[in-house]
Amino acid sequence: MAGQGSTGQDSAGQDSAVLRDALGVGVAVGLSGFAFGVTAAGSGLSVLQICALSLLVFTGASQFALVGAIAAGGNPLTAAAGAFFLGVRNAFYGLRLSQLLALPRALRPLAAHWVIDETTAVALAQPNRRAARLGFTVTGLTLYVLWNLTTFLGAAGAEAIGDTRAWGLDAASPAVFLALLAPMLRSTTERVTAGLAVVLGLGFLPVLPAGVPVLVAALAAPAVLWLKGRRIGDRERTKGEDR
Repeated sequence: MAGQGSTGQDSAGQDSAVLRDALGVGVAVGLSGFAFGVTAAGSGLSVLQICALSLLVFTGASQFALVGAIAAGGNPLTAAAGAFFLGVRNAFYGLRLSQLLALPRALRPLAAHWVIDETTAVALAQPNRRAARLGFTVTGLTLYVLWNLTTFLGAAGAEAIGDTRAWGLDAASPAVFLALLAPMLRSTTERVTAGLAVVLGLGFLPVLPAGVPVLVAALAAPAVLWLKGRRIGDRERTKGEDR
């Protein structure tokens, strides 16, 4: 009996910790929808178009990339390509989460809409499937509601809010994402890939059209994997010669 009580208390404590983390991430990132709404309005999109992007696309980095490139005078096709390639990473998140969450088949299409950086990070940080499901659901629901609400408020009140850079709202989403990403870069390969992507993205930012540096930064992963594969191959050949 004492063991059962202790287990129940542990489970309740774990749920509280998951809820705290999930709500914290959801609220922090959800509020940055203000910045997206204002930025999108400044790029010439209507309130209806802006809200449709948040409701149907719902992946902040891709949305910011799209409207940011358009606002900077970039080609719409280039802007869309950059947003698309940023969004492709969610498909890889989905492959991992499908095994971790193991949701009923009927719920998977709905859950797929919430497969983004923040929900993935919170779910993967949990010690078991139950906690992962709870973290994913609470983060996704909180973020979806707040992101869409603040997107509308930002778009509708763009003139009153003014330049998001003066408020620092445009930095909220990247800052939270980096805070979630950093602890997950455990191996040397992951850290090198992330570092190279930063160098490529920032290095080409002044010389390439808006949206293109993101595509260049995506080359970091195959480049690092190719070099790693070549190093392993050389090592195996060396071992074979020694024998």
